[in-house]
Amino acid sequence: MKFLCVSDQVDPLVYSTSVQERYKDIDAVFCAGDLEMEYVDFIVSALGKPTFFIFGNHDLSDFHLYSKHHEQSEQLSPMTEMEKSHGGDYVSNKVIRCKNLTFKNSNGKETPLLIAGVSGSIRYNDGEDQYTNTQMFFQLLALAPSLIWNKMRYGRYCDVFLTHASPRHIHDREDPCHKGFKCFNWFIKRFKPALLIHGHIHLYDLQAPRVTVSGETTVVNAFSHIVIDFKGYSEYKKGESLGSVISILSDR
Repeated sequence: MKFLCVSDQVDPLVYSTSVQERYKDIDAVFCAGDLEMEYVDFIVSALGKPTFFIFGNHDLSDFHLYSKHHEQSEQLSPMTEMEKSHGGDYVSNKVIRCKNLTFKNSNGKETPLLIAGVSGSIRYNDGEDQYTNTQMFFQLLALAPSLIWNKMRYGRYCDVFLTHASPRHIHDREDPCHKGFKCFNWFIKRFKPALLIHGHIHLYDLQAPRVTVSGETTVVNAFSHIVIDFKGYSEYKKGESLGSVISILSDR
């Protein structure tokens, strides 16, 4: 199963008339925030693949349509799920079981891809979609019942955790805007997603790391674009890191 992951920057390799040919073998797309929704719309229309998105701390013109915490203007009429969907699935503060994206688990049985996500960055100027570590921790706690149900039903909590910010001390920076969330490290340790996809950290230095294994989770910076080959769990051996079932195809 191959994932196209994008964030923070419109990539000319993706926003192209040749996108269908270049990414014809992609199974799903993950958008990790700070992208105009017109770009997400283009990806959905051009590739016709399941697309999952969250918001970052910029490009928030449509955030009020999705956020429960946003006080919507009285001049704006409520939009239906169809009108606001942009053809993609909004993952923030949700757990999604994708029965149209399946693979074989370690027992050889077909199983859906399990996805969870949260939007936003660390709070640095009281802007929209910014949270303290404590606020984000409570958002993660709200996901716990669905994740525990996944564990009982499928034998694992989560396959893909989609975020905008990174975990603290993994790919993040020390300026107030780009620090990661400490609670994401807790989430990794407690719920062991095979893959954490984030954005927010721009990669202008070619030597900067964009893939890090933490415990049983492979953390990937989706800045601009990256392609991931998720092999599923049939190749996973007990005692190995789940990172062993993930390959990065970053030269696509």
